[in-house]
Amino acid sequence: MAETVLTNTGLDSFLDGTPERRDPVFTRAAEAVLGLLALRGADRRSGVPEPTPGLVRHLLVEDLPAFVYAAPGDLGAFPAVLGALAARFDGGRGEQVVAVVAEAGPDFERAMNDPGNLTWHRWYASLLRACGTDLADPDDVRRRLAALDGAPLPAGVRRAHLMGRTALADVLLSEALTRAYVRDAETAPTAGPLLSDHDVATGIGQVAAALLDRWTAAGLAEQLAGPYARYAPGPDAFPHLVLADALLGEHLDYYGETSAPVPPPPAVDEPTDPGAVEADADALSAAVEALAEEGGPYSGEAPHLLYVVYQRGCSAESVARKAAEYEDWTVDPAVEDLPVPVPDEAPAAYTTPSPEELVRLLGAPELTGADRERLTGPAGDLAAVVDRLAATGLLFRTGDAFGLTPRGAGVLRYLLGVRGIAAPAAAETAAWPASALVVAATGWPVPSAARVLADWLHLRANTAEAWSQLLAALGTAHAGTADAAAARGLLAVIDTASAPADALRGALRDPVVGEYAYEVLRARGERADHLQVPTSARALHVLDGLPGKKGPLESRRAAFDAAAAAWPGGSAALVRVMTEADRHETARVLGPLGIVGVTSP
Repeated sequence: MAETVLTNTGLDSFLDGTPERRDPVFTRAAEAVLGLLALRGADRRSGVPEPTPGLVRHLLVEDLPAFVYAAPGDLGAFPAVLGALAARFDGGRGEQVVAVVAEAGPDFERAMNDPGNLTWHRWYASLLRACGTDLADPDDVRRRLAALDGAPLPAGVRRAHLMGRTALADVLLSEALTRAYVRDAETAPTAGPLLSDHDVATGIGQVAAALLDRWTAAGLAEQLAGPYARYAPGPDAFPHLVLADALLGEHLDYYGETSAPVPPPPAVDEPTDPGAVEADADALSAAVEALAEEGGPYSGEAPHLLYVVYQRGCSAESVARKAAEYEDWTVDPAVEDLPVPVPDEAPAAYTTPSPEELVRLLGAPELTGADRERLTGPAGDLAAVVDRLAATGLLFRTGDAFGLTPRGAGVLRYLLGVRGIAAPAAAETAAWPASALVVAATGWPVPSAARVLADWLHLRANTAEAWSQLLAALGTAHAGTADAAAARGLLAVIDTASAPADALRGALRDPVVGEYAYEVLRARGERADHLQVPTSARALHVLDGLPGKKGPLESRRAAFDAAAAAWPGGSAALVRVMTEADRHETARVLGPLGIVGVTSP
């Protein structure tokens, strides 16, 4: 099959008379390039597929990284083939193709070397080549493959990644083959069909496998589908991906994109054996599925519970507080993210916290014993769901507090990662530049943000340089967006009392955080020149100090009037500077007061 499919791509005529014909690397690259261009519908009336800029870019950054293995030192053969092919066509077409090859060259090399693009076939071909296998000899491939059992995966790549990428590549190649056959059947090409009726009758899957053998290692597809199928497990080997998909949905509801990172857990246990974390993920997924099938109160909320406790930085949550949220009780935003103390021990049976403790947990001082009784049923039902999940050993519940064990945190991090969600470890966030850390921490619960920022500074020994970088980032992160005020709000969660005076004085001229730095120095009784602070920083300090999130508008108006009375030029001048510095927050805080000149963004 490998020798008979895609025989009408013009390979022989392309290679005739060229010195490269005797170069096996160039010949192999030419076979793949011509075959893929033909499959994608390139015009073959001239005897070879005619490249177009669009087809060439697709070939370089999508098809070759999906289907073809090439050693890093051999990658240059593919642009060389395209250059030689472009030279066969007169006019501007050849020049356009050469320009696209030059432009897409760096993207092509990155894509071919990106572990995220690996399939089982491409990965095993690379391992086989590394141990000296003749990739064109199916007998040698078969012999060497036996020695690769348990071979390590690339750093940061999970078996589920390779499985998913392989499944996608299989679908894409089968679709391309099917379209090519239909296209040739509808309009018979002068160069002859790419696929015969016999090829298609044999099965598109077999044709695709034959091509993968040609483009990766001879006989590899047959071996991975047969005696060495355990080397390349398919979707059935990953039942936990159903739970991973549910967690992906939760993350998109929270952040809207997979690249927005969740905060790292303070402690995580991730076994080095990939099979161990997958087995734990399967057990957790099975528990979630069993709850959903059995029905009952909150039985379908398990993915949400798992996600939110991880999104809290894995700090313990309250059963009663979550039950109150599910029952649409009002929970004060100021307390909803606060960690819940975990008692050393507690009775196995769940008991709803006292009214006094509920007041602390919910931030609702009017709660009574009767309210506690109303919450007892829902809280007990939710505790039962948590206990079913805790039976896996990946969660715990002690009294009213529940959360992930370190092993459970590792499993959740794995499940998030296999669906492409940014779930960094603490060591990773500690190594980030200040700007990236502040951008991410702006969307995290305050306790998690405070912990990670403190760890970042501690790793750098709280030096003046580290503080200067962090203060500058707090002023520039999300600049000009509706999140700029939240970034400035992180100043309240870091221990500025320990900031070196030199870093604070260096920040006095900052147009955003200058006044904050001045106030810290003044509170510490240290020298600070207020004249250095820009007007914009002073106005933002006033704006952020207004009661903007809750409370009666009268108190907000009174606070603004008091600040405006002391501002040079009065309220109009103050509003103008505030609007120039942060129009989003100015509109949000002052718009409800009906102050002239302030409109919603």
